[in-house]
Amino acid sequence: MWLRRRGCLRPAGCGVEELRRRRREREAALRKARREQQLISKRLLRDDAPEEGEGGCVAVILGQAEIQQFLQLAQRGTEEKERERALVSLRRGLQHPETQQTFIWLEGSMRTLVGLLTSNQALLQLEAARCLHELSHSEQSAVAEACLPATSYLLTYLSGHSSDFIELCLYTLGNLIVESEAVRRQLLPQGIVPALAACVQSPHVTVLEALGYALSQLLQAKEAPEKIIPSVLGSTLPQHMLQLLQPGPKLNFGVAVEFAWCLHYITCSQVNNALLITHGALSTLGLLLLDLAGAVQRTEDAGLELLACPVLRCLSNLLTEAAVGAVGEQMQLRDERVVAALFILLQFFLQKQPSLLPEGLWLLNNLTANSPSFCTSLLSLDLIEPLLQLLPVSNVVSVLVLTVLCNVAEKGPAYCQHLWPGPLLCSLLGTLAFSDTEVVGQSLELLQLLFLYRPEAAQAFLQQSGLQALERHEKEAQLQDRVHALQQTALHG
Repeated sequence: MWLRRRGCLRPAGCGVEELRRRRREREAALRKARREQQLISKRLLRDDAPEEGEGGCVAVILGQAEIQQFLQLAQRGTEEKERERALVSLRRGLQHPETQQTFIWLEGSMRTLVGLLTSNQALLQLEAARCLHELSHSEQSAVAEACLPATSYLLTYLSGHSSDFIELCLYTLGNLIVESEAVRRQLLPQGIVPALAACVQSPHVTVLEALGYALSQLLQAKEAPEKIIPSVLGSTLPQHMLQLLQPGPKLNFGVAVEFAWCLHYITCSQVNNALLITHGALSTLGLLLLDLAGAVQRTEDAGLELLACPVLRCLSNLLTEAAVGAVGEQMQLRDERVVAALFILLQFFLQKQPSLLPEGLWLLNNLTANSPSFCTSLLSLDLIEPLLQLLPVSNVVSVLVLTVLCNVAEKGPAYCQHLWPGPLLCSLLGTLAFSDTEVVGQSLELLQLLFLYRPEAAQAFLQQSGLQALERHEKEAQLQDRVHALQQTALHG
């Protein structure tokens, strides 16, 4: 999912294999953590405008008798308006968890509601669907499973003609999917993936946004890598998703956010990222990255990070694939443009959303890990000092900044000449004072590389009280070997 630097340190008195083992363990732990950090949520569609004649009606908790009364009126009322009003009252009551629990345990209630959902009267169908939508928003899995008899009909109605009704069905299905494995087990053989794939060609933005939401909920299921994502990748959905993420005047922000998260969940699964790359995912997302960098320079809108986050994650995940040879060629972009855009976003995050800095730095890490050309771009654009300025933000950010600098340093003497002389040694003396073991360990690794390719930097390090900085960590078990090795290198070359 992520790519850490794969370069090898030359033997220098410390356990190089041990460093590699630790790095592999850290990579595995980080990949697992990212997979588990999903954004499970539910959406609720409500028209807050009061219905005609219902003025200031306030939703109240309903008992069994009231629920039965409203259902009977909706089913057997003499006038359509009366039947519709009964369902409106029921829907309002279902906004309360207490009413929801009463409803699902009341015999015949769901059967009656499904009957109204499948009636031939459009207004009654719509109100019945709204009642189901209220139920789908419950946090109780029992409520979601009580809706099972309705899910096949909701799926069928996705091929209807009313965009409002399709949107409502999609959000309801999305809510139920994430809450209940039983719902997913029922919907998968009934063809939910082909049904969603058909919706992606809708001309209605509201439908596309709802589709992206429902699909993202489906892709977050624990069984998704084995049972869902292969079907999604085998459909037309990936190509259409990428089309909806193409920058340009037709790009809709809300739709793009939903489908960017869908791609994120797919790439996290690592089921077949190579297929996405063959469909042009790197090129599309790379262009979208440039577009986002331009947008943050034009506007103060803090909502842009909602799209930037999944785009950065997708690119980071895709860059770990063996199928990605020359990254710049795959992205069809000049290295300088990508790196410059990324730094614009990093500055934006620093000011508006510091918690997203690691996302941008992960991408920079993956870009520079095996690509001398991206390292060259970093140097030619004079971005080392701006990178060092991020060190104080947090320990996580510090580790990533230091890892990127290690990627540059390991490319050899020509690259290290750009790292020193300069502010790097002073910054590393600062990070060696950190209490975080990982930050200090990464600092030691960078110093080892710098001394290897620029031996004169070791003398400058000694002159700046470098040995005293190292002595602070001599007794730390995780750092002892590296500290001693670096001390020997600095003293004896």
